[in-house]
Amino acid sequence: MANDFLIVVDMQNDFVSGSLGTPEAQAIVEAVAQRAEEFEGTVVFTKDTHDKDYLQTQEGAKLPVTHCVRDTPGWELVDELERIQLTRDALVFDKPSFGSLDLAAWLVEQNDVEPIDSIELVGLCTDICVVSNALLIKANLPEVPMRVEAGLCAGVTPQSHQAALDTMSSCQVEVR
Repeated sequence: MANDFLIVVDMQNDFVSGSLGTPEAQAIVEAVAQRAEEFEGTVVFTKDTHDKDYLQTQEGAKLPVTHCVRDTPGWELVDELERIQLTRDALVFDKPSFGSLDLAAWLVEQNDVEPIDSIELVGLCTDICVVSNALLIKANLPEVPMRVEAGLCAGVTPQSHQAALDTMSSCQVEVR
């Protein structure tokens, strides 16, 4: 039996319909939910997680749009993904930054127990958190095949989405 992992990155209200929402993010919700629901391996979620002092952080100074503040509606997964997370009792990694060191370390532990056959990433935003997590994971598990489903990701802009896909491809992440 295959040991496959699906990482659903930051499918949260603020990135879909909230303070940083985009039409591109809204357009992928159903397809991401379908992929997560039908995936036969382990599904894991990440959540961008900030505190109320977000605007005083380095990220807040560079992106002065309050978003994904812990325990607010914008921080929650979109309803379609929240239901899947609860149904599957899937792990959720809250991450204070673009990439999750905890997720990468957990995947290394999982690989030590039973070699991982593949890791797939989908979600938001391609050009910030998806690429950051992909490169962190790839750096920690360079021999594990990894792919990103381009049509199940959305970036801040279509141009930055494509640039991130190109970056991941150049780092030996398969882009489909």
